[in-house]
Amino acid sequence: MTDPTLRRLLALTLFSLLAACGGGGGDSKTGTTQPPDVSVVPPTTTAPGTSPGDTIPPPPLTTPPANQAATFTRAEASRFLGRATFGPDIAAIDALAASDSDAWFRAQFSKPQTLHRKYIDAKYAAAGAAATKAVPNDFYESFWQQAVRGDDQLRQRVAFALSEIFVVSTQNEAVWPQTRGVASYYDMLGQYAFGNFRTLLQGVATHPMMGLYLSHLRNQKESATRTPDENFAREVMQLFTIGLYQLNADGSLKMSGGKPIDTYTRDDVGGLAKVFTGWSWAGPDQAANRFYGSVADPDRDWKPMQNYAAFHSTSEKRFLGVSAAAAGGGEADMALALDTLFNHPNVGPFFGRQLIQRLVTSNPSPAYVGRVAAAFANNGSGVRGDMQAVIRAVLLDPEALAPAGSTLRTGKLREPLVRLGNWMRAFNAKDAALQYRIYYLSDPLAGLGQNPMNAPSVFNYFRPSYVPPNSALATAGLVAPEMQITSEPSVTGYLNFMQDAIRGGVGESLAVRADYSAELALADQPAALLDRVNLLLMSGNMSSRLRTKILSAVTSIAIPAASGSNAAQVTTAKTYRVQLAIFLAMASPEYLVQK
Repeated sequence: MTDPTLRRLLALTLFSLLAACGGGGGDSKTGTTQPPDVSVVPPTTTAPGTSPGDTIPPPPLTTPPANQAATFTRAEASRFLGRATFGPDIAAIDALAASDSDAWFRAQFSKPQTLHRKYIDAKYAAAGAAATKAVPNDFYESFWQQAVRGDDQLRQRVAFALSEIFVVSTQNEAVWPQTRGVASYYDMLGQYAFGNFRTLLQGVATHPMMGLYLSHLRNQKESATRTPDENFAREVMQLFTIGLYQLNADGSLKMSGGKPIDTYTRDDVGGLAKVFTGWSWAGPDQAANRFYGSVADPDRDWKPMQNYAAFHSTSEKRFLGVSAAAAGGGEADMALALDTLFNHPNVGPFFGRQLIQRLVTSNPSPAYVGRVAAAFANNGSGVRGDMQAVIRAVLLDPEALAPAGSTLRTGKLREPLVRLGNWMRAFNAKDAALQYRIYYLSDPLAGLGQNPMNAPSVFNYFRPSYVPPNSALATAGLVAPEMQITSEPSVTGYLNFMQDAIRGGVGESLAVRADYSAELALADQPAALLDRVNLLLMSGNMSSRLRTKILSAVTSIAIPAASGSNAAQVTTAKTYRVQLAIFLAMASPEYLVQK
């Protein structure tokens, strides 16, 4: 069978397959991989190929409530890992099924962090070279190396989710040349992903890449002819912390006279903008030329911004019911502002709902949001903003662990980057040179319509409240954020991209290639092959209708009887069976909608 023949078979089968969408399925018991012990907390070590300065030790573990431990079947483990990581592989599934969620979380929270910035510094070893020579492709290499091969999979997945909430994008002309800074911003999100939300908020507010992106770097105090820049002041409220409208503890809107109640006013934005004046590049002094940037510290692209007293507003600053005294220092003013935002009652439900949307479901119930918000407000030991408690609450909520349903409220559309990571992890796709040069994904027709840290706006690739117009979801009053980047070109692009990836690999020179040896061993047992694909990609939830259609397509490829001279033909037929099974599963609505 030639490649064009396989392409025709793929096309013909896909037309009938796209109509097959439903629930059902069960656990699969295929495979005998010995599970590693995930109950052992690993020591803080240096990752292979790095120097001791390349890693950051993990934060202290927080103690979860006694009822926050769950055990899993293999199918349930696959489903959990499909949310908590960039995708399961058989070893990870078996390890989790042999242990429990608490041991898994403790192990993941304890793993040290490898820095993307250090990867770029090592690539451009000459002093200062990384800051001027690095390009976004260098970050993409490091992103995929860690997202796919990183041992700290929970950190990788949560950091990506945070990057879609606290957005910085290389589409901004001031950010685009700052590749090492962008890598450092992503490192910062990963570093604080398991700490406290207040620390995370501080890291976001003071990072120079956020300063460039939302223009509060070099923001100056008011004068007769100038008002402070309000960009960050607005977005830190609207998008990062409290949202536009006051919320109940379960995320529902507080109403007055039949209308939602605003969380802030125009005057609040103006008052908060004055707080974020005087912040600019880090350095050993507060000279004006350093503030403006003509004198540069070599590490200013990643060191937190510092406050320059001469440029900071000394007038009284009123916002959200508090007041910062006139002539207060820049650091004290920022601390008051961020403390006020952190302690606002909206933050738990507002941030919690977004994290649920990024990891579990687009339409969590108010009760689900309320439980996550409660974990944000109090981790069980009186601590507010404990990210470890919030992450546990998101992933272990009864609504998240309930059997996959078939209602419109269940699940979420898998975004394209996660689908690619899922395929690479499920089928052990590796780059022999360990570079992972996967660059040009942004084009929806030629790629996937998405690249990390390259969103079109501060609202990310898709808004949390996006509703597809004239759809059943709209009629039901539900949202589907990822549908905002779903269109005819992107659907066609995804199918073409994955067809080529599954067959030949991805990246420059197609260097990142899957290892299908385990699947090839099952090619002459199509039912067992489908069981494995089902477990890896669909958590054992493939419907009987879809299974029948894929099984029919796979068995239509005949494997010739082995003889002394046709080994190549036998291998080719088996390869086509494996590739067809994987492609048709990943093209199906049942895979695309993660439940």
